Amino acid sequence: MRIAFLVADWADLTPGKSSTLAMIRESASRNHSVYVIYPRNLTVRDNVAYGFARRVQTEGKVSDSVASFYKKAVLSEKMLPLHSFDAIFVRRDPPLDPIVLNFLDSIKAETVVLNDVDGIRKANNKIYTTSFHTVGSEYLPETYVSKNKDYLKRIIRESDRSRWILKPLDGSGGRGVILLETQAQGSLNSLLDFYIDTNHGQSNYVVLQEYLEAAEEGDIRVLMLGGKSIGAYQRRPASDDIRANIHAGATAHKVTLSDEQTRLLHKIGPQLMADGLHFVGLDLIGNKLLEVNVLNPGGITNINRLNRLKLERKVIDYVEQMVDARHAKRSELELRLTQISELRRQLDQSV
Repeated sequence: MRIAFLVADWADLTPGKSSTLAMIRESASRNHSVYVIYPRNLTVRDNVAYGFARRVQTEGKVSDSVASFYKKAVLSEKMLPLHSFDAIFVRRDPPLDPIVLNFLDSIKAETVVLNDVDGIRKANNKIYTTSFHTVGSEYLPETYVSKNKDYLKRIIRESDRSRWILKPLDGSGGRGVILLETQAQGSLNSLLDFYIDTNHGQSNYVVLQEYLEAAEEGDIRVLMLGGKSIGAYQRRPASDDIRANIHAGATAHKVTLSDEQTRLLHKIGPQLMADGLHFVGLDLIGNKLLEVNVLNPGGITNINRLNRLKLERKVIDYVEQMVDARHAKRSELELRLTQISELRRQLDQSV
């Protein structure tokens, strides 16, 4: 199998932390041809989408150690058509340039793309949770998304809540997440100006969300594959921070999902699959769903370490199954076309 990982940069992948790197090593250990492609290196040549792809290779047997594999890996660049890959795995933090999705649109009928291009387009920001109409409001926090500052101030002013969470719509890794105290609104105008206004005369959407008391104990990252949970862990924030993101200093801990959380996952799974979101990360606080991460969900390394697992094996197994199913479907179609052609030939001869 020839598989490409669409990443920001090879240098950004850190052994022991990067889920992407764990999956790249696993793919290489199976003798797949593995490449990394940077979004900035996509191009079109004679109406065909190409990428300046860097093949990831090591001499001899692929090391069982991700750190050793990463250190010894040699990358060689070659311009390749995107449709020549059996699978392209999108692993890039948001925001993602929408033009990248247009490149992938051109080959999605020929190549397995994870996650599905239309699914990424639909779910690559924090508005996606509003589409879970069948989940039930009890599983979703009170949330407002707007760039209208007067409206957001009115929501805060008229609410009985003493605390809110404010964050950018397309942020990731806990960047820009702040706690708003309703009683301390002196800096609210300044904060909204900072988050919404830009230097180019445009404005950004922000998310205003109820503060959940359970957040003091951290949140839970759940990895979903094929609409089902394959692992989870708890992220506890540092003592001087409200953010439960590992990049922001939170720590990882083993967790057992409650019955209510499991019921929530069962409700969410079918919609994820209907939207082509095969591998995602869900962020839960208590029994409420905060976010769905579809571009670059992490957590494999922490879940592996805490539970003695190798989740990257399950993920690459799944990708292989998708590729095999795509090839089988294509072979069946080609056989039917051959049979139709032969039938037409026989009819022409009989006439």
